[in-house]
Amino acid sequence: MSEPTGVIHDIGYQRYTGPRLGRRHVFGALYLHGLRTIFGLGRSAKAKIFPWLVVGIVTLVAAGVTAVRSQIGQVVMTYAQFADSMSWLVIFFVAVAAPELVSRDLRSGVLPLYFSRPLPRGDYATAKLLALVTGLWLLLGGPQLVMFLGAAFTTDAGLGGVRDELLDLLPALLYAGLWAAVFASVGLLIASLTGKRAFAAGGIVAVFLMTTPIVGTLSIMPSATVNELALLASPSTLVQGVGLFLLGDLLAPAGQAEQLIGGFGPVYVLGAALLVAACVTLLLLRYRKVAAR
Repeated sequence: MSEPTGVIHDIGYQRYTGPRLGRRHVFGALYLHGLRTIFGLGRSAKAKIFPWLVVGIVTLVAAGVTAVRSQIGQVVMTYAQFADSMSWLVIFFVAVAAPELVSRDLRSGVLPLYFSRPLPRGDYATAKLLALVTGLWLLLGGPQLVMFLGAAFTTDAGLGGVRDELLDLLPALLYAGLWAAVFASVGLLIASLTGKRAFAAGGIVAVFLMTTPIVGTLSIMPSATVNELALLASPSTLVQGVGLFLLGDLLAPAGQAEQLIGGFGPVYVLGAALLVAACVTLLLLRYRKVAAR
């Protein structure tokens, strides 16, 4: 009989005895990773081209508006109007960012790793959503801050002028947060439905752009009530309706806000809240279903 030749090697496996950071740190790491992903940080140069091109465009527009104002001495565009005017760029930004956050994970099949302890299933979706909301808010709020700094350093009214600019800026930053919340919740829900990024991007653009003609059709109907509720038909115009109600003259000339939405301002606020709540709820249910497979 031959002697056994097998050998057991001690390769130094040891039990982990370091700190276990837990759920809160996992959530924070996932949020920061998502925020970096949105802007292509830590990824290839190709992944950085589109997000930073959009950042460059909105910043250049803000700088241009500030420069013109400093030359003519008149407000060319308010902070809130800037958010409205850049909304079309935000749509395409969401169409690229949202699939990068969730569709890639669906296609690669890594979700079971995320859903292992100590990260609950809902935390994954929440962290991704918060990352996208933060990224969109920075995209709109950063240029608004550029406009504010330009106005503050060129005002002739001293500290009183700076205070007035700040009082215009703060509501506009909240308005930018509303844009971010609505766009992120709708975009991420659509992206979570497919692992193919091209399909997800196309679906996001379609929801935002193809609902706009419905608004145009409703706004020319013979009924005044239908005209005033027309902005509810699209996520983009829904946000504008909320802005017209809450910000008024910061978005439209005196009297125009009431002409567009009439007395239905609270309805627009409720509609935006219900839209965000519905999208977040469906997003959480979607990942509960994915995890159960």
